Amino acid sequence: MRAMTTAALTLVLAASASGAAAQGDFNWRGRIQSGRSIEIKGINGDIQAVAAGGSEVRVAASKSADRSDPDEVTIEVVEHDAGVTICAVYPARRGRDPNECRPGGRNGQNVQDNDVKVEFRVEVPAGVRLIARNVNGDVGVTSLASDVQAWTVNGDVDISTSGIAEANTVNGSITASIGRSDWSGSLEFETVNGSIELEFTGPLNTEVHASTVNGGISTDFPLTIQGRFGPKRLNGTVGSGGRTLSISTVNGEIELRKR
Repeated sequence: MRAMTTAALTLVLAASASGAAAQGDFNWRGRIQSGRSIEIKGINGDIQAVAAGGSEVRVAASKSADRSDPDEVTIEVVEHDAGVTICAVYPARRGRDPNECRPGGRNGQNVQDNDVKVEFRVEVPAGVRLIARNVNGDVGVTSLASDVQAWTVNGDVDISTSGIAEANTVNGSITASIGRSDWSGSLEFETVNGSIELEFTGPLNTEVHASTVNGGISTDFPLTIQGRFGPKRLNGTVGSGGRTLSISTVNGEIELRKR
């Protein structure tokens, strides 16, 4: 792959090895072109993202543990054509290949019984796409001006952006305030144990497919219903359609709101 140029990307690590080992701190900053992505991949610990005050992406990570050694978990940076990926890399299980930091995909690390938590804080400039992939921890995104994709397994996802967003978790709720509604294709929000609340600004034109098992569905938008409908399942068109919005949970409410 073609790496980004040194002028476009600056890497800044913790000031001293002794301080980094003692505090488990990691700091990185760099310029990423608008339309490219900053991807954060965690295992244990929250990922929090806020709007940057300038044009640089800044990522800070702190490590802590009760019984495991924080130094066993490294923070790795991978530059690639689509942007930058930063991962918390844990020791692999005995007999397995070492874990690696790779862009894209799920967090497929073979992690031992390691209780190190890595808390990420990301400052994201306008136009830089945020991709957050987590396992045990929340994903919180506040007041961004860019598109967002967020995944976790055990944790809540809370997003507010003037761009487009989508999210997935298993044990947690999803709340998203979305500024744009001109996405292409399908936008998906899915959980198993949790509610989903989506808020859109301005006109919305989409096909809506929403389903829950133990919960209800409510919407502020008028819908043209397609086929059968009931309190647990809804298929309909908002406005002129033209794209798809899929919302699914098993144990939780679904709310579609207009700001």
